[in-house]
Amino acid sequence: MELSTAKNVVVFDYGFGNVRSAERALARAGADVEITRDYDKAMNAHGLLVPGVGAFAACMQGLKQARGDWIIDRRLSGGRPVMGICVGMQILFARGIEHGVETEGLDEWPGSVEPLQAEIVPHMGWNTVEAPPDSELFAGLDADARFYFVHSYAVHDWRFETTSQLLHAPKVTWSTHGKPFVAAVENGALWGTQFHPEKSGDAGAQLLTNWIGTL
Repeated sequence: MELSTAKNVVVFDYGFGNVRSAERALARAGADVEITRDYDKAMNAHGLLVPGVGAFAACMQGLKQARGDWIIDRRLSGGRPVMGICVGMQILFARGIEHGVETEGLDEWPGSVEPLQAEIVPHMGWNTVEAPPDSELFAGLDADARFYFVHSYAVHDWRFETTSQLLHAPKVTWSTHGKPFVAAVENGALWGTQFHPEKSGDAGAQLLTNWIGTL
């Protein structure tokens, strides 16, 4: 009897995010996927995917109620991969500012999630990104690959300095809607995308395959 070699990925179910779309996309990319908020399963999976839609403050409240903040911190302390999508990436930053109200994020990365500075908001539809040449997340993808965005807020200023020679600086991918904003980050075990790879067709499928390949 052959044992499955598929990587186990938990889609963290804390009430925010289209978990079914993420589940289907990860399964197509070759992962063994489970939707749950169970502590042990979330802690022990090869990868933890944190989706997110809606308001920053509501997502943070739901995440804390499900102990997701603690799970993410514990996983990262042990070098265990976590990936955030859309607001699931935004809450990894220090704070979110919506309608003039500031909400504390998980502070894994410094910076503020603020309203997009563009004539048309929300930013809804397909857009290209500018990834670092050594990106693992975007490996094998053409420079003109397009990804699907739906958001009204983003991080415009990235200020993360690595002072230790033993640590690699995060790899930051940018996109532009009015003003450049952070579209993705690769930072050791912690990755995130502002766009929705599960809604981004073949390019999104390749990106998820790349992430799963690192688990």
